[in-house]
Amino acid sequence: MGQKTNPIGLRLGIIRTWSSNWFDERNFADKLREDLYLRRYIRSRMQNAGISQIEI
Repeated sequence: MGQKTNPIGLRLGIIRTWSSNWFDERNFADKLREDLYLRRYIRSRMQNAGISQIEI
């Protein structure tokens, strides 16, 4: 049997870009937590808004 690969991970940098573009050396965990919180908040508050992708 063949190995299954993640199609998004396979296409990053070729067809698709990263959904988050930020970099912080010191507060990486805080920025990641904030990124996840914002995505969860936007998805929950704007379910019917027709937002297909969230880029931060």
